Amino acid sequence: MGSAVERTDEHVREYLIYRGFTSTLKHLDSEIKVDKEKGFRVDKIIDQLQQFIQNFDLFGLKEYWLYLDRRLFCRLEDVYRATVNKLRTSLFRYYVISTIQKGNLERTQEFFQKQALELQGQAEWRDWFILPFIPAPEQNPAFSPYFSRQWADTFLVSLHNFLSVLFQCMPQPVLLSFDAEVQKMTSLTEENEQLRQMLFALQTESRDPRDGDEMVHHKLPAYVQNMDRLGDTELDLVSSQRAVSTTTTPSRNFFSTFLPQGRRTPGKPPQVTAGSSPSQVVVIRKDPPTSQSAKSKDTVQTKEVKPVASQASNSESASSQSQQSTNQSANQATNQLAHPRHRRIQDHEKERKELFSKPPQQTPEKKGETGEVEPPADTSGEPPDSTSSSNSRSSRGGGTEGGGLSAEQPFIKLSQEEYGEHHSSIMHCRVDCSGRRVASLDVDGVIKVWSFNPIIQTKATIMSKSPLLSLEWATKPDRLLLLGSGVGTVRLYDTEAKKNLYEMNIDETHPRILSLACSPSGSSFVCSAAALSRSGSNESVLRLPIPVSGQLLLWDTKTVKQQLQFSLEPEPVAINCTAFNHNGNLLVTGAADGVIRLFDMQRYESAMSWRAHDGEVYSVEFSYDENTVFSIGEDGKFIQWNIHRCGVKQSEQALPQDATGPFVLSGYSGYKQVQVPRGRLFAFDSEGQHVLTCSSSGGLIYRLTNGEPALESVLALGGHKAPVVTADWCSAVDCGTCLTASMDGKIKLSTLLAQKS
Repeated sequence: MGSAVERTDEHVREYLIYRGFTSTLKHLDSEIKVDKEKGFRVDKIIDQLQQFIQNFDLFGLKEYWLYLDRRLFCRLEDVYRATVNKLRTSLFRYYVISTIQKGNLERTQEFFQKQALELQGQAEWRDWFILPFIPAPEQNPAFSPYFSRQWADTFLVSLHNFLSVLFQCMPQPVLLSFDAEVQKMTSLTEENEQLRQMLFALQTESRDPRDGDEMVHHKLPAYVQNMDRLGDTELDLVSSQRAVSTTTTPSRNFFSTFLPQGRRTPGKPPQVTAGSSPSQVVVIRKDPPTSQSAKSKDTVQTKEVKPVASQASNSESASSQSQQSTNQSANQATNQLAHPRHRRIQDHEKERKELFSKPPQQTPEKKGETGEVEPPADTSGEPPDSTSSSNSRSSRGGGTEGGGLSAEQPFIKLSQEEYGEHHSSIMHCRVDCSGRRVASLDVDGVIKVWSFNPIIQTKATIMSKSPLLSLEWATKPDRLLLLGSGVGTVRLYDTEAKKNLYEMNIDETHPRILSLACSPSGSSFVCSAAALSRSGSNESVLRLPIPVSGQLLLWDTKTVKQQLQFSLEPEPVAINCTAFNHNGNLLVTGAADGVIRLFDMQRYESAMSWRAHDGEVYSVEFSYDENTVFSIGEDGKFIQWNIHRCGVKQSEQALPQDATGPFVLSGYSGYKQVQVPRGRLFAFDSEGQHVLTCSSSGGLIYRLTNGEPALESVLALGGHKAPVVTADWCSAVDCGTCLTASMDGKIKLSTLLAQKS
């Protein structure tokens, strides 16, 4: 409740400033400063009570407790009155014990003199009046328990818990529940979308393939019946998917085509050439290549015209009657096409029939014959996505029965969207721990904070006069962003208030902040500072004979002060990448000298270190079970290390240069742009079984294996026209979003659906 009150106070301040109510704002700030309820922050209330006790302010202590009683306790039911009285008695005993422990007997006697009339009739205080006259009360059996640290801690914790429960049970005004309502609506929307997808999948996959053409008459769900909401992009995707349907089961084709469209805005209705009947449109779309036989043409035409004829006539007797009913249906459809609305309805009806009609069981020879009829999918110059490529591979290799995605395909790429607000090469692209916001940094020092659910929307733009080299999301609260510069400063930026909270000066001798990592508790962060530049020039591509000097520092986010400097053995070297484990007890770093160092964050010392790569270590992460560490280095190797056995490899895989860097973008007239890795080069899924890496045309997803090779290619996301330089993976339930950022300033968001085996 305390955090909700603070956010509401900020909203009220913002509203008063917007309305120009400056005098009201001054009164609000003055009253908040003297607020006895401390914004319903229990920790601050406890601190206020302890301050009264430490200052021996008996009058202030009594007045403050009386205020809490009038404001809060008196509204409780009578059954809680005994608990309130016990807490009040323990509070006064805590005061008396403190006066004795600090040797201030005058305050002890003053307490009993002022409270004698009130306490002498209470049985629990009857024996306490002799306390000032006992030589050593801490040794007296009746009073010794109250002098123990355990009793004091138990009392403070009990009071803290009582107030916390009380504040949570209090009726709250509507304004305080605003954030909760927003989160509730967001969760309900996500849950509704997941249930809709599950229902969609069950309805499509539960169809019996023996139903044949009868499936055309099945009633679709309401959100699918309204096919007017499908735009040109969706219909093009339907046509492309249908082009490879010979190796794809209809239910999987339908599921993977329409499932991602729930997050897109409705497009314009599909266009149909005037003067053509629906049956003619179907035949034209299924028109085979010129090299096919006349028999295949007749087969396609009969297959496509038959559903239209079956809807126009219920007779199944003579072929002449069937032909007559077909002609009548065609004439009626031609008349209806005079109105655009009828034209769209006919076209949508045709799409429904094609999507729901399943091909009969075919022999392998017939499968090959039908495969010749289908035209190739139109890729429109884009790199082929993994779904179509895997289908074609299964078709060439025999594939599974009925075609479609193989049983080993763990993901379906539902959609791919683009964020194009940057105008130069991306260095970093990170999702916050809640999965709601993304922060991206380009080489011009422009930072964009944006969201992608339900739509892509820029939340904040940060322009920096000094060059920025690193960024990291804070964990608590997750709206804060750490920004490392090239002039030795680290800024703490509030993405909601859109302002800098602090600016910390790290070290003038090591001005380049190469890496930032915030501990999971949010209380501190690690900062890597280096002395020399790691720009995209030729000197960065060539390995320096002497490692760059650097420091690894630990800073406290609350006090905004440096806590300590880690010892880097055998010599101070620039740390390129850092990562915490899940609870912040371990920190792994990769350095410019090719050494991985593992630090014990409870002792703040190095636990082990080993030579990992020939050249610099570019990126390092803990595995899902945190028994191993993965790293990518300048030598182009992706290596898994056992952290229980120093320097022992568990697996090793050589990666192409476009996955490890340096990244090269060639242009006209011999222009060449080179960028050394700065951001994360790989990211794991939610279960740690798959890894996303960079490539020249998009992200690549591999399956982690226990044998050789260490990586098994699973999915190529594609979509980029320039080398991908950093990647991140945001996982939520079954659907996850892969972010890949490239040197042309484009960021692709690929939404995946995990197939549970």
